Amino acid sequence: MKIVPAVLTDNPQELERMIAQAEGFCDLVQIDIMDGKFVPSKSVSAEDLAKIKTDLKMEAHLMVDEPTKYLEPFKRAGAKRIVFHYESKEDPSEVIRKIRGLGLEAGIAINPETPVVAVEKFFGDIDILLFLSVNPGFYGSKFLPEVCGKAKALKDRKDKPLIAMDGGIKADNILLIRDSGVDIACVGSGIYGKGGAKENYQNLLKRLSG
Repeated sequence: MKIVPAVLTDNPQELERMIAQAEGFCDLVQIDIMDGKFVPSKSVSAEDLAKIKTDLKMEAHLMVDEPTKYLEPFKRAGAKRIVFHYESKEDPSEVIRKIRGLGLEAGIAINPETPVVAVEKFFGDIDILLFLSVNPGFYGSKFLPEVCGKAKALKDRKDKPLIAMDGGIKADNILLIRDSGVDIACVGSGIYGKGGAKENYQNLLKRLSG
């Protein structure tokens, strides 16, 4: 299982600092974007991201009502993959088509209460399915272990995309997540919380290998 730092902030200077830290220990980072409508909080913008020079591969996780408005700005900012929410106000098929039209990888995220069956018809069109294991929009929210059951149910499916999980992932539940069949764990406060980001990342890797 790959561990990917998830960057969630409303401060452009903090964004730059978090990305610079991630450059020291990984090759991919997820930027969490919130519009203050889909979720109550607001975050940095594509314009903020575009000002930062980095060699990291970036994906944008759009917790927004109208994802298509964000696609071109995030492509310009350097994102290679866009993950949007099935629960947004737009038709998922249309959003996927537009992401693909920009030459980007596409992913769908689903909130804890949304069943997998709602998005199965998109499996052939997306690169990644992101399970939210917290109620989205708040840094450091409580992990919901029942979401692991959704991942486990897909473990043996040959037609499934990459499976990612995001929210409340820490050293004490990382093995549960891996054993559920998750390919990518997106970790925010578990990396950027207390202590050094690189050290926290390496401790998670040690937990996986131990």
